[in-house]
Amino acid sequence: MNCDFRIGNGYDVHRLAPGLKLTLGGVEIPHTKGCVAHSDGDVMIHALCDALLGALALGDIGRHFPDTSDEFKGIDSKILLRRTCDMVQQKGWHLVNADITLLLQAPKIAPYVPQMRACLASVMGVAEDAVSVKATTTERLGFTGREEGVEAYASVLVCRD
Repeated sequence: MNCDFRIGNGYDVHRLAPGLKLTLGGVEIPHTKGCVAHSDGDVMIHALCDALLGALALGDIGRHFPDTSDEFKGIDSKILLRRTCDMVQQKGWHLVNADITLLLQAPKIAPYVPQMRACLASVMGVAEDAVSVKATTTERLGFTGREEGVEAYASVLVCRD
């Protein structure tokens, strides 16, 4: 197969606060804190959207889904991911694979990784083995280690036949 390839990377961060819902990788995670955000605050999906948009030099998530717009207030980030994937496909590209790393001190994410991979793969229309989800702590260092926030990094490879 002859393909053109592009790589994109993305990053997102949100502050954590008590009493809010914590949604990561499209999955609601039981916890005492959740993300402060205009949307549902799913940092994994936001980083993934930025990686996909970056691979095609289409700007960033804020350009396409501004946090100043009432249309996106409280929106499920899976909708943003689907719209981003539609943009990628309309340009003639498709996702080869995605690799996402979550930085979060608590709660432990390992039990939710299979569900996150399944959810993200379903939204993006790819096989689960094309989506990698990893999580790590920062050994109690920095704002993430103090449980003040959560971060995510995403890398993607896209191909155009």
